[in-house]
Amino acid sequence: MHIEASSLADQPGIRHAFFTRLGGVSDGLYDSLNGGLGSNDEAGNVAENRRRMTEHLGVAPDRLVSLYQVHSAEVAIIDGPMALADRPRADAMVTRVPNLALGIATADCGPILFADPVARVIGAAHAGWKGALTGVVAATVEAMVSLGSARENIVAVLGPTISQAAYEVGDDFRARFSADVPGSDIYFATGERDGHAQFDLPAFIARRLRDAGIANASALGLCTYSDAERFYSFRRTTHRGEADYGRLISAIALAD
Repeated sequence: MHIEASSLADQPGIRHAFFTRLGGVSDGLYDSLNGGLGSNDEAGNVAENRRRMTEHLGVAPDRLVSLYQVHSAEVAIIDGPMALADRPRADAMVTRVPNLALGIATADCGPILFADPVARVIGAAHAGWKGALTGVVAATVEAMVSLGSARENIVAVLGPTISQAAYEVGDDFRARFSADVPGSDIYFATGERDGHAQFDLPAFIARRLRDAGIANASALGLCTYSDAERFYSFRRTTHRGEADYGRLISAIALAD
Protein backbone atom coordinates (compact mmCIF):
# COMPACT_ATOMS: atom_id res chain seq x y z
CA MET A 1 0.00 0.00 0.00
CA HIS A 2 2.85 2.41 0.72
CA ILE A 3 6.60 2.91 0.54
CA GLU A 4 8.74 4.61 3.17
CA ALA A 5 12.16 6.22 2.87
CA SER A 6 14.58 5.25 5.62
CA SER A 7 15.99 8.77 5.83
CA LEU A 8 12.53 10.07 6.80
CA ALA A 9 11.44 7.03 8.81
CA ASP A 10 14.49 7.50 11.03
CA GLN A 11 13.48 11.04 12.00
CA PRO A 12 11.70 11.41 15.38
CA GLY A 13 8.18 12.77 15.26
CA ILE A 14 7.81 12.41 11.48
CA ARG A 15 5.23 10.21 9.74
CA HIS A 16 5.25 9.81 5.99
CA ALA A 17 4.20 7.54 3.14
CA PHE A 18 4.60 7.37 -0.60
CA PHE A 19 1.32 5.59 -1.27
CA THR A 20 1.15 3.23 -4.22
CA ARG A 21 -2.01 2.35 -6.19
CA LEU A 22 -2.51 -0.78 -4.05
CA GLY A 23 -4.90 -1.20 -1.14
CA GLY A 24 -7.90 0.89 -2.12
CA VAL A 25 -11.51 0.46 -3.23
CA SER A 26 -11.53 1.99 -6.72
CA ASP A 27 -11.83 -0.21 -9.78
CA GLY A 28 -11.32 -0.09 -13.52
CA LEU A 29 -8.78 2.51 -14.65
CA TYR A 30 -8.47 3.70 -11.05
CA ASP A 31 -7.70 0.33 -9.47
CA SER A 32 -7.36 0.76 -6.55
CA LEU A 33 -5.96 3.41 -4.13
CA ASN A 34 -6.74 6.45 -6.25
CA GLY A 35 -6.41 9.65 -4.23
CA GLY A 36 -7.00 12.03 -7.12
CA LEU A 37 -9.59 14.70 -6.43
CA GLY A 38 -9.29 15.78 -10.07
CA SER A 39 -9.95 12.34 -11.53
CA ASN A 40 -13.32 11.14 -12.78
CA ASP A 41 -13.39 8.31 -10.27
CA GLU A 42 -16.44 8.02 -8.00
CA ALA A 43 -16.12 10.61 -5.25
CA GLY A 44 -17.04 8.09 -2.58
CA ASN A 45 -14.23 5.78 -3.64
CA VAL A 46 -11.68 8.58 -3.58
CA ALA A 47 -12.88 9.66 -0.13
CA GLU A 48 -12.53 6.13 1.22
CA ASN A 49 -9.09 5.77 -0.31
CA ARG A 50 -7.96 9.01 1.28
CA ARG A 51 -9.46 7.95 4.61
CA ARG A 52 -7.31 4.83 4.48
CA MET A 53 -4.28 7.00 3.90
CA THR A 54 -5.04 9.20 6.90
CA GLU A 55 -5.59 6.12 9.04
CA HIS A 56 -2.13 4.91 8.14
CA LEU A 57 -0.63 8.32 8.91
CA GLY A 58 -2.46 8.55 12.23
CA VAL A 59 -4.41 11.73 11.47
CA ALA A 60 -8.12 12.46 11.23
CA PRO A 61 -9.70 12.20 7.74
CA ASP A 62 -10.25 15.96 7.55
CA ARG A 63 -6.59 16.67 8.26
CA LEU A 64 -5.18 15.49 4.93
CA VAL A 65 -4.50 18.77 3.14
CA SER A 66 -4.32 18.90 -0.65
CA LEU A 67 -3.59 21.59 -3.22
CA TYR A 68 -5.12 22.63 -6.50
CA GLN A 69 -1.90 21.90 -8.37
CA VAL A 70 -1.11 24.15 -11.33
CA HIS A 71 2.55 23.32 -12.23
CA SER A 72 3.86 26.48 -10.57
CA ALA A 73 6.49 27.50 -8.03
CA GLU A 74 3.84 28.73 -5.59
CA VAL A 75 4.04 27.54 -1.97
CA ALA A 76 1.25 27.68 0.62
CA ILE A 77 1.84 27.89 4.37
CA ILE A 78 -0.77 25.65 5.97
CA ASP A 79 -2.13 26.54 9.41
CA GLY A 80 -4.87 23.93 9.72
CA PRO A 81 -7.33 21.69 7.88
CA MET A 82 -9.41 23.19 5.10
CA ALA A 83 -12.35 22.28 2.92
CA LEU A 84 -11.45 20.72 -0.42
CA ALA A 85 -13.13 23.63 -2.17
CA ASP A 86 -10.68 26.00 -0.46
CA ARG A 87 -7.51 24.28 -1.67
CA PRO A 88 -4.80 26.83 -2.52
CA ARG A 89 -3.67 27.06 -6.14
CA ALA A 90 -0.06 26.05 -5.51
CA ASP A 91 2.35 23.18 -5.97
CA ALA A 92 3.99 22.98 -2.57
CA MET A 93 3.04 23.52 1.05
CA VAL A 94 4.74 23.71 4.43
CA THR A 95 3.56 23.60 8.02
CA ARG A 96 4.64 23.33 11.63
CA VAL A 97 1.18 22.19 12.81
CA PRO A 98 1.13 18.68 14.34
CA ASN A 99 -1.25 15.97 13.15
CA LEU A 100 -1.76 17.65 9.79
CA ALA A 101 -0.83 15.60 6.71
CA LEU A 102 0.43 17.40 3.61
CA GLY A 103 -0.53 15.34 0.57
CA ILE A 104 0.83 15.81 -2.95
CA ALA A 105 -0.86 14.13 -5.95
CA THR A 106 1.26 12.84 -8.84
CA ALA A 107 1.18 10.46 -11.80
CA ASP A 108 4.72 10.86 -13.27
CA CYS A 109 5.78 14.21 -11.79
CA GLY A 110 8.12 14.21 -8.81
CA PRO A 111 6.65 14.17 -5.29
CA ILE A 112 9.15 15.54 -2.76
CA LEU A 113 8.68 15.23 1.00
CA PHE A 114 10.71 17.48 3.31
CA ALA A 115 11.27 17.36 7.07
CA ASP A 116 13.28 19.33 9.59
CA PRO A 117 12.96 17.27 12.79
CA VAL A 118 14.84 19.89 14.83
CA ALA A 119 12.60 22.87 14.06
CA ARG A 120 9.62 20.52 13.51
CA VAL A 121 8.76 21.90 10.10
CA ILE A 122 7.62 19.75 7.17
CA GLY A 123 6.91 20.32 3.51
CA ALA A 124 5.63 18.59 0.39
CA ALA A 125 6.14 19.61 -3.24
CA HIS A 126 4.83 18.61 -6.65
CA ALA A 127 7.77 18.95 -9.06
CA GLY A 128 6.85 18.37 -12.66
CA TRP A 129 9.22 19.68 -15.29
CA LYS A 130 7.70 23.15 -15.20
CA GLY A 131 7.71 23.49 -11.43
CA ALA A 132 11.23 22.11 -11.19
CA LEU A 133 12.40 24.54 -13.88
CA THR A 134 10.70 27.62 -12.43
CA GLY A 135 11.77 27.10 -8.81
CA VAL A 136 9.28 25.11 -6.75
CA VAL A 137 12.09 23.30 -4.89
CA ALA A 138 13.88 26.46 -3.78
CA ALA A 139 10.57 28.13 -2.92
CA THR A 140 9.59 25.21 -0.68
CA VAL A 141 12.90 25.37 1.17
CA GLU A 142 12.58 29.15 1.60
CA ALA A 143 9.09 28.71 3.03
CA MET A 144 10.39 26.15 5.51
CA VAL A 145 13.17 28.54 6.53
CA SER A 146 10.55 31.25 7.08
CA LEU A 147 8.94 28.94 9.66
CA GLY A 148 12.22 28.50 11.52
CA SER A 149 13.86 25.65 9.67
CA ALA A 150 17.59 25.44 8.94
CA ARG A 151 18.73 24.13 5.57
CA GLU A 152 21.35 21.87 7.12
CA ASN A 153 18.65 20.07 9.14
CA ILE A 154 16.24 19.46 6.25
CA VAL A 155 15.84 15.92 4.94
CA ALA A 156 14.26 15.59 1.48
CA VAL A 157 13.16 12.52 -0.47
CA LEU A 158 11.94 12.28 -4.04
CA GLY A 159 9.29 9.61 -4.47
CA PRO A 160 8.21 7.60 -7.53
CA THR A 161 8.80 9.67 -10.67
CA ILE A 162 8.93 8.99 -14.38
CA SER A 163 12.44 7.87 -15.37
CA GLN A 164 14.63 9.18 -18.16
CA ALA A 165 14.08 6.03 -20.22
CA ALA A 166 10.33 6.73 -20.33
CA TYR A 167 10.39 10.52 -20.70
CA GLU A 168 10.75 11.56 -24.34
CA VAL A 169 10.65 15.31 -25.04
CA GLY A 170 11.04 17.55 -28.06
CA ASP A 171 13.92 19.82 -28.99
CA ASP A 172 11.92 22.90 -27.99
CA PHE A 173 11.62 21.49 -24.47
CA ARG A 174 15.36 20.93 -24.32
CA ALA A 175 16.07 24.41 -25.66
CA ARG A 176 14.04 26.02 -22.88
CA PHE A 177 16.07 24.23 -20.22
CA SER A 178 19.34 25.14 -21.93
CA ALA A 179 18.32 28.81 -22.01
CA ASP A 180 17.09 28.98 -18.41
CA VAL A 181 19.53 26.67 -16.60
CA PRO A 182 23.14 26.70 -17.80
CA GLY A 183 24.63 23.23 -17.90
CA SER A 184 21.28 21.45 -18.07
CA ASP A 185 22.24 19.55 -21.24
CA ILE A 186 23.60 16.78 -19.02
CA TYR A 187 20.00 15.84 -18.12
CA PHE A 188 19.14 14.97 -21.71
CA ALA A 189 20.10 11.83 -23.63
CA THR A 190 19.72 11.18 -27.34
CA GLY A 191 16.20 10.04 -28.21
CA GLU A 192 15.19 7.27 -30.55
CA ARG A 193 13.40 9.72 -32.86
CA ASP A 194 14.93 12.67 -34.66
CA GLY A 195 14.23 15.94 -32.91
CA HIS A 196 13.65 14.25 -29.57
CA ALA A 197 15.59 13.55 -26.39
CA GLN A 198 15.14 11.63 -23.13
CA PHE A 199 14.85 13.92 -20.09
CA ASP A 200 16.10 12.88 -16.65
CA LEU A 201 13.59 14.62 -14.39
CA PRO A 202 14.73 12.88 -11.16
CA ALA A 203 18.35 13.96 -11.73
CA PHE A 204 17.26 17.52 -12.49
CA ILE A 205 15.23 17.63 -9.28
CA ALA A 206 18.28 16.34 -7.39
CA ARG A 207 20.25 19.26 -8.79
CA ARG A 208 17.55 21.70 -7.69
CA LEU A 209 17.72 20.26 -4.17
CA ARG A 210 21.51 20.70 -4.10
CA ASP A 211 21.17 24.24 -5.42
CA ALA A 212 18.70 24.97 -2.60
CA GLY A 213 21.30 23.92 -0.03
CA ILE A 214 19.80 20.54 0.88
CA ALA A 215 22.67 18.14 1.44
CA ASN A 216 20.54 15.35 2.91
CA ALA A 217 18.49 14.58 -0.17
CA SER A 218 17.76 11.23 -1.77
CA ALA A 219 15.41 9.51 -4.21
CA LEU A 220 13.54 6.22 -4.11
CA GLY A 221 14.63 5.55 -7.70
CA LEU A 222 11.25 4.16 -8.76
CA CYS A 223 9.71 4.79 -12.18
CA THR A 224 5.97 5.40 -12.38
CA TYR A 225 5.75 4.61 -16.08
CA SER A 226 7.42 1.21 -16.02
CA ASP A 227 5.67 -0.21 -12.94
CA ALA A 228 1.97 -0.36 -13.81
CA GLU A 229 1.23 -2.71 -10.92
CA ARG A 230 2.20 -0.18 -8.26
CA PHE A 231 1.96 3.25 -9.87
CA TYR A 232 -0.36 5.40 -11.95
CA SER A 233 1.23 7.16 -14.93
CA PHE A 234 -0.20 9.95 -17.05
CA ARG A 235 2.19 9.18 -19.90
CA ARG A 236 1.43 5.46 -19.85
CA THR A 237 -2.28 6.26 -19.90
CA THR A 238 -1.74 8.56 -22.88
CA HIS A 239 0.22 5.93 -24.79
CA ARG A 240 -2.50 3.36 -24.14
CA GLY A 241 -5.26 5.72 -25.20
CA GLU A 242 -7.10 5.37 -21.89
CA ALA A 243 -9.70 7.91 -20.85
CA ASP A 244 -8.35 8.83 -17.44
CA TYR A 245 -5.87 7.82 -14.74
CA GLY A 246 -5.55 7.70 -10.98
CA ARG A 247 -3.29 9.83 -8.81
CA LEU A 248 -0.71 8.71 -6.30
CA ILE A 249 -0.56 10.49 -2.97
CA SER A 250 2.69 11.21 -1.14
CA ALA A 251 2.14 12.62 2.34
CA ILE A 252 3.99 13.72 5.45
CA ALA A 253 2.84 14.71 8.94
CA LEU A 254 4.24 15.81 12.29
CA ALA A 255 3.35 13.62 15.26
CA ASP A 256 2.58 15.26 18.62
